[in-house]
Amino acid sequence: MLDLILPAGAAWAQVLDDRDAPALLPQEAALTRDMAPGRLREFTTVRGCARQALARLGEPPGPILPGPRGEPRWPAGVVGSMTHCAGYRAAAVARRSELPTLGIDAEPHRALDPGVLTAVSLPQERTRLAALRLRSPGIHWDRLLFSVKESVFKAWYPLTSRPLGFEEADVSLFPDGRWHAHLRVLGPAPRGFAGRWLSTGPLLLTATAEPL
Repeated sequence: MLDLILPAGAAWAQVLDDRDAPALLPQEAALTRDMAPGRLREFTTVRGCARQALARLGEPPGPILPGPRGEPRWPAGVVGSMTHCAGYRAAAVARRSELPTLGIDAEPHRALDPGVLTAVSLPQERTRLAALRLRSPGIHWDRLLFSVKESVFKAWYPLTSRPLGFEEADVSLFPDGRWHAHLRVLGPAPRGFAGRWLSTGPLLLTATAEPL
């Protein structure tokens, strides 16, 4: 599934459950002592996906530890992203020499709570969502918008080392599987991102490796 929206140069791995998750490495296990069981399963399985993806780049297995905002810290010269939601865990990586950054996200294909939508979207985005719902009512466009913003943050933060608020990304979604995000930030950082989205059964997937 993920390969349908990732650019050339990305290596990836995905699973639909936690049954065959490999053991954590000691440095990773040391971070999990207070984790609830569900969070521990996610943490473990998605790192197994990440090591599979890294192996496809020729990288040796090693710990994947979180940075100051929870972002995965990759081996030197590697960019990547991880995601997990109910029924899905995945990771994607690439050589920095081939892709400048990488962001992926998976979400359950169901509507956002209206209060959540108001918190994560701009008025103009909600206007565009209303038009999309009339055109393609089978897609939960509100959840897709949220997923795109998650992918944007995951691609943005490694490039800038600064947070990005939901209100700082103005996202346009297109029924043909594309999306654009214009960033409402000052400075020489990327002005936006472009990417792809996919609806597949119970899941929505988004990805970007294209700063604008």
